[in-house]
Amino acid sequence: MAEKKQEHEWEASAALRDSSLRVTKQRVAVLQAVCNHQHADTETVILAVRDHLPEVSHQAVYDSLHTLTEVGLVRCIQPSGSVARYERRIGDNHHHMVCRSCNLIVDVDCTVGQAPCLTPSHDAGFIIEQAEVTFWGLCPDCAGSAADSHGRESASAV
Repeated sequence: MAEKKQEHEWEASAALRDSSLRVTKQRVAVLQAVCNHQHADTETVILAVRDHLPEVSHQAVYDSLHTLTEVGLVRCIQPSGSVARYERRIGDNHHHMVCRSCNLIVDVDCTVGQAPCLTPSHDAGFIIEQAEVTFWGLCPDCAGSAADSHGRESASAV
């Protein structure tokens, strides 16, 4: 277990160095937390970092997330009505599915065409670099629960 932790620390340290960032305990811990908790909100990242660095401040985590996002080591997404979420999956043109009930977020690969996979009806002079698509619906667990409760409601109405 300790070997695995050291391996992850080394990978995080190497990623920071490769991005020309100073390697700090806070940045390593934040990057590891994002790796271990895909689509985590800031509070989840703070709690995960504090497991390893109990003294870390909220501001240090916010600053690290901002810096890591700025240099492209993490990606920040913010589905409508949600707080900012962070993920380590970078460098591709993937999208997301979000459950309207439990807020589960799942990655969806871009399945057609080159990045961006969508072509707007007009580009208004923009040079398009990326398209973000969010699919909304119910995850399998929530859809099953909704169907089960709907079935019970129908049976009790008889």
